[in-house]
Amino acid sequence: MVMIGAPACAGHGTTAAPVPGRPVRPGITVLLEDSLALVRGKRIGLLTNQTGVDANGVSDIELLRDARARAAGVTLVRLFSPEHGIRGTEDREHLESGIDARSGLMVHSLYTVTTIAPPDSLLVDLDAIVYDLQDIGTRTWTYVGAMVYAMRAAARRHLPIIVLDRPDPITGDHVDGPMLDTALSNAEEHTSQRPGKAYALYPFPLRHGMTMGELALFYNSVLGINAQLHVVPVTGWRRSMWFDQTGLPWVRPSPNLPTLASALVYPSLVAFEGTNASVGRGTSKAFQQFGASWMNAAGVAELLNARHLPGVRFVDDSFTPVNPGDAKFNGVRIPGVRVDVTDRERVQSGRISAAILWAILQTNRDSLRISTRTFDERFGSRAVREAIVAGTDPDVAFATQRAAVEQFLRGAKPFQIYR
Repeated sequence: MVMIGAPACAGHGTTAAPVPGRPVRPGITVLLEDSLALVRGKRIGLLTNQTGVDANGVSDIELLRDARARAAGVTLVRLFSPEHGIRGTEDREHLESGIDARSGLMVHSLYTVTTIAPPDSLLVDLDAIVYDLQDIGTRTWTYVGAMVYAMRAAARRHLPIIVLDRPDPITGDHVDGPMLDTALSNAEEHTSQRPGKAYALYPFPLRHGMTMGELALFYNSVLGINAQLHVVPVTGWRRSMWFDQTGLPWVRPSPNLPTLASALVYPSLVAFEGTNASVGRGTSKAFQQFGASWMNAAGVAELLNARHLPGVRFVDDSFTPVNPGDAKFNGVRIPGVRVDVTDRERVQSGRISAAILWAILQTNRDSLRISTRTFDERFGSRAVREAIVAGTDPDVAFATQRAAVEQFLRGAKPFQIYR
């Protein structure tokens, strides 16, 4: 069962058109102002974190317990938190459950050895699950996995799940490979026999151009989850809009994505978490720069700039990670390359990633260490990575992904809510 819950919105592929002169309203605001019937009289569990806020920065946790919600008979029973915790400050595994100091509610962590589903035992006294987390438009984001697992859990208990939508911060217009290899993906929940991969769910392009609500519709159908899904859309958002055009407050979705600029460059650098290079964790420009003590940064930057990649330039600039979550080069000033965006509409994330791998191999092949499984699960294509390592020009290797991305776009179109 799929429903899009908002005024004048019903059905699988309905478009939520922007209203002239009206600001962008996130799903939580639309729920409370226009679609309160979805939670009226219900005991709910809320899966959220610090990104679940309205246009004024007020938390869903407060909004679903305020006078308006109480008058509608809404009871917020418990909280569920994803990777990085309920307030988005943790950068480690094995996050503990506990009492949220601000609300006094019990928070059940869904991030242990990996992302897990809400346990059935914590759903038996609920009437619905509400989900509100900010996606960043990149395939590797574990919050999407948390949503898919929650949808499966809701379907098992025959509970409705209400997904409060938010804009794709790096637009819904730009889609870019590589596609995730089928052999690397796993959309099933974590078990002791087969680890879950909340960051590598399904053959998707690296930059997918979808909102969380659209992803919910896609996965509910394609994976055959068949949850009682209600997507409460954003109003006033168009696919061409960047987050800084929405008027909504930027709340860092994780400790290492401090700005929209980091979110934009993130898909180009995330694969390098699977190497012995730093991606700037522990700095103010996390995921906007990369480096290592052994790297010929000036040489890498020169090679990359000579390729004239659209929308970016590369600057030789050293940096010092301080208490980085990946423990790479803590307190050491290392040679680095900063990725400066000169035209965000022209950035080709996967192509940049492929070029960076090629440039490091050209200058420091003997020093670069690649954890191939980790790299491939984030980059997406083992074949493209192997071709570049073997000496193929990165643009030639990357071009093999175009047909698969175009096929994805055709398949995803029926699940798009917005123009």
